[in-house]
Order: sequence, then structure tokens, then C-alpha cells
Amino acid sequence: MALQTIALGGGCFWCTEAVFGRVRGVAHVESGYANGNTPAPSYEQVCRGDTGHAEVVRLRFDPAVIGLRELLAIFFATHDPCTRNRQGNDVGPQYRSGVYFDDPEHGAIARDVIRELEQDRLFDAPITTEVQPLTNYSAAEDCHQDYFAHHPQQAYCTFVVAPKVDKLRQRFARYIRN
Repeated sequence: MALQTIALGGGCFWCTEAVFGRVRGVAHVESGYANGNTPAPSYEQVCRGDTGHAEVVRLRFDPAVIGLRELLAIFFATHDPCTRNRQGNDVGPQYRSGVYFDDPEHGAIARDVIRELEQDRLFDAPITTEVQPLTNYSAAEDCHQDYFAHHPQQAYCTFVVAPKVDKLRQRFARYIRN
């Protein structure tokens, strides 16, 4: 089966990349910027919050190994989908929660998962995750790729990224690569 692609915005892309880089069936994870107005923005431009971009990771995954529903279960469990334009101390539209798709079926699946999570009342507040077609995507600069792997002792990695990776290990051990 061919690899499929989805982009996920779960706040800072360093966190989201560190989580999905460990998931079995995810062939490639790339940090980038999506759904903004400026063509090929820089990190500094996106951090100002005026380009309209979200920090995302673009995943290429093998649906024969892990399905989109499983990826979305991990996604919703490892970030806060109920705060608009914020993840912890990271504030701004670039940190919004989002699912960005090329395949309309992926958008329908994401909407179904959100509906199910809200029906099951798994969160104390409404889910604010946007579900939209992927537009104006560009890869982040090389220094942002595999950031956690290259900077595990950096304070942000220690106090923000590492707990999300730990949550993956605790709640989704069956999906971690060997």
C-alpha cells in the first residue's frame, strides 16, 4: 500500500515531531508551516504570529501499519485540543491545534474522531482543533528538524517535549517502534 500524508498542528512542532518520530508506521516526519498567507515563511516570521501559519508536522505513514484513527488518537492525547491559539506557555495563532489534509477522506475521518471525542466527553472543554485542507505548506528550516533528538538537554525539551514523549510511551506503547 502507498504511503499517505497528513499534517498535524499540536502547538510547537518540536513536541509533535518528537512524538510521531517514535511511532511505528510513520515513515517520515517533517516540521513545517501550513495554512498561512506568506509563501515560504521563516521561523521568525511565523513566530510573530502575523503570517497565518500553524507550526505543523507533516507525516508520511503506512496505513497498513497504523491507521489515521490511531494517529489521531495519539495526536489528541499528546496536546491540548481545547485551547485556541495556545499550547501551555506557547501563545499565538501559530500554536493552534489543527488537522490539515490532502485527501478529503482524511478530513472526514478527523471530523468523525472529534465528534466521537466530544460525545465521549474526554475533555473538560470543547475541542477547538481546526480541520482544513492543507495549503501553503513549507518545510521548516533544518535547525528545527529532529530538534528534540539534537537538543534533549535544552530546557524546553526537558520540561515540555519530554513529558509528551513520556505520555506516548505510557499510553501508546503498542505503537512505538522497536
